[in-house]
Amino acid sequence: MANYTIRYRVDGEFDDTVAAVEDELAEEGFGVLCDIDVQATLKKKLDEEFRQYRILGACNPSMAHEALQEELELGALLPCNVIVYERDDAVGVSAVDPEVMLSVADNDALDPIAEDVGERLTRVLEALPNAEPVEN
Repeated sequence: MANYTIRYRVDGEFDDTVAAVEDELAEEGFGVLCDIDVQATLKKKLDEEFRQYRILGACNPSMAHEALQEELELGALLPCNVIVYERDDAVGVSAVDPEVMLSVADNDALDPIAEDVGERLTRVLEALPNAEPVEN
C-alpha cells in the first residue's frame, strides 16, 4: 500500500464525500485550485470505463507562500492533492503526505511547514462523516 499518503475510508456517498472534503479543506484554510474528474477524462480521451475518482488540488496560500520563499522550485510539488475514489465497500479519501513529499527537497527549513500542512490535512480527513483511518 501507499506510504506517501494519509488514507481514510468513508462510509457514505461519493458526491457527498467530495463536498465534505471541499468544506473541510476550506475550514483548514485550503482552496481547491483544480478538480480533475478522472472517470470523465478517461471516458472522453480513451473511451475507457473507470470508477468514480476525483483529484482535488488543494492549496493553502499563506503556507504555499512561506514554503516557496524557502524553496523556489517547490512549486513543482504543489498543490497538495487529495483524492476521492470509489472502493468496493466505501469511498476512499487520501491526501498526499507533505512530510514525505517535501523530503525530496532536502531542506530542513521546510520541515515545520510540512508538519503543519500534514496536521491540517489529517484533520480534514478525520472530520469527514463516518471516516476511519486506513493503515499504511
